[in-house]
Amino acid sequence: MPTPSRNQADRISELRNLLNKANHAYYILDTPLIEDAVFDRLYRELLELEKQNPSLITLDSPSQRLGGRPSKGFQSVKHRIPLQSLDNAFNITELNDWYSRIDKLHANNSQLVCELKIDGNAVALSYINGFLQTGATRGDGTEGEEITPNVKTIASIPLSLHLKNPPPWLEVRGEAFIPNSTFQQINALRLKEGKQIFANPRNACSGTLRQLDPRVVAARRLDFFAYTIHLPEDWEPEETEPSKPKGQWEALQWLKTAGFKVNPNTQLMNDIKAVTAFCSEWESNRHNMPYATDGVVVKIENFKIQNYVGTTNKAPRWAIALKYPAEEAPTILKKLTFQVGRTGAITPVAEFKPISLAGTLVSRATLHNAKRIADLDIHSGDTIVIRKAGEIIPEVVRVIKDLRPEETNKLFLPENCPECNSKLIQEATEAITKCTNHHCPAILRGALRHWVSKGAMNIDGFGSKLIEQLVKKNLVKSIADLYKLNKKSITNLERMGEKSGEKLLIAIKNSKNQPWHKQLYALGILHIGEANAKAIAKVFPSASKLDFSLKNSPESISKIFGIGEEILDSLQNWFNTASNQQLIINLQKEGISFASNQQEDSLEINQVTRISGDMIVITGTLESLSREQAKDMIESAGGKVTNSVSSKTTFLVAGKKSGSKYKKAQELGVKIINEKELMNLLKS
Repeated sequence: MPTPSRNQADRISELRNLLNKANHAYYILDTPLIEDAVFDRLYRELLELEKQNPSLITLDSPSQRLGGRPSKGFQSVKHRIPLQSLDNAFNITELNDWYSRIDKLHANNSQLVCELKIDGNAVALSYINGFLQTGATRGDGTEGEEITPNVKTIASIPLSLHLKNPPPWLEVRGEAFIPNSTFQQINALRLKEGKQIFANPRNACSGTLRQLDPRVVAARRLDFFAYTIHLPEDWEPEETEPSKPKGQWEALQWLKTAGFKVNPNTQLMNDIKAVTAFCSEWESNRHNMPYATDGVVVKIENFKIQNYVGTTNKAPRWAIALKYPAEEAPTILKKLTFQVGRTGAITPVAEFKPISLAGTLVSRATLHNAKRIADLDIHSGDTIVIRKAGEIIPEVVRVIKDLRPEETNKLFLPENCPECNSKLIQEATEAITKCTNHHCPAILRGALRHWVSKGAMNIDGFGSKLIEQLVKKNLVKSIADLYKLNKKSITNLERMGEKSGEKLLIAIKNSKNQPWHKQLYALGILHIGEANAKAIAKVFPSASKLDFSLKNSPESISKIFGIGEEILDSLQNWFNTASNQQLIINLQKEGISFASNQQEDSLEINQVTRISGDMIVITGTLESLSREQAKDMIESAGGKVTNSVSSKTTFLVAGKKSGSKYKKAQELGVKIINEKELMNLLKS
């Protein structure tokens, strides 16, 4: 057996201590320390390390217990039938591996039942002669907390079975949960009362079930889905009653007959292929549900085959929970790197051990600025928690300091530019640290990438590698130099043949005909996006007229919808910089007009349409319009298209396969319209 490395031994010790501490905080103190998804990832890391180093497994390792101890705030009750946890699969491959193991046990001829995994709290219900006797939490799986008065406040749990001749005893397992709308109301009230809000519906449900006052529980309107039954082996129902279930699917139907609420999205499947399709469908549809789900539970349907397959000491072999990709996950920081943007802003980037997050593999996340580094108190080798902001952009949420290595260094932003070694500065009014050297290669590369981008001058064939070569070989020292390139200067570059060189030169030449608003956007002025550039270009038909107004009547610019003090200051600073004025002159010499190509009158500043001033978000796939077309039409009518839903959003335009934005709009009470309704607004 190989000797464990010191790093592995230390990591196992750190993980064991943190997970035990988290278990105690959750089960005993009722104050969750880390999110379930983060706990799951750290727990799996511990299992993997212990598998590699079995000599390091200790009696107090979290891997050696089923669950946490029941809280001392309630009386303990022993479960008639133990509540085992389920093993987890975190992707389709692991789900197929589970099914392959079932296949080896010759149990693959059984049908499978798929049930949505409700993100709530497991509850055990015990009925004697048809009447609810006790309700209890999972606890350690053998004993739980007796919460019968609280359980009785849940309207979807029957106090007596809807059967004429009930069994002498019945054990029902299910999930108590708080619907999303109720959760929002609870947090709004707590915020109003100055109390700490709940992190998510699951934590709110857990805290509610452990309330000593049932009136508080009743006010929070918990709900319940039943999913498992246990009956006496020797009991047989009367002929007039439903027959005794022989499998999971029949058990769910029996539960409905007995008066329980069963999740309507449960399905009976014939093979694993149908199961994977079900799981894929619900991974995207789950955001439209009125309650939180975090996966799909897959079970062998037939009870006899379940018994044949058996269980481990912690979980049944005949069932598995496919967990949705985590929205947050822990990983280990490898190093900090620092990027220089086109405005000179220095952005720290955390590079970490790759992790799967919301369906994709990520290994880098921005830390924004020096203040964010300080707030996180980040050190080399830290275990950090990563989240996908808006399910798209990875970001560092926090540091798990309990897992910090002993020999580690605190990390800071550098004092000098990592590209040109110039002294970095931080403006008193800004959080951003900048390189102010206008000749910095990184700033030039960023400006060039922006200039040639699709939303700007749209010069096809200009990739980052080509730009790096042009800057490195001093062929391009400013944006204007792009228009001085010739066949001889570019055909000697890597991956640039004669034909591709000709195409590139044609694309550069054609870019001179881009409309004025794209030219303005291409300059890369801070805070000037595509929408703002369009709005400004409609009012000021040339760069010279814009410059004149900035110097003589800035109030005429601030009247444009969406242009505030920050944008006005940015425009004035840019046009007052001599090097920027020279850039415009040089580009005009190369044929860039910086003026409207049309002779039509500019729009009046105060022109009003039905959607003037409206903040609009588009989600999903539209039938007759692309996102870009819809955006252009909305902005032409005076509206503004934003990427995220907030309380300031006027409309959400929802197409097919709408995701989390649709759900957030519902929660915030934002009006949701379809494509046809949008077109009616635009036509009017």
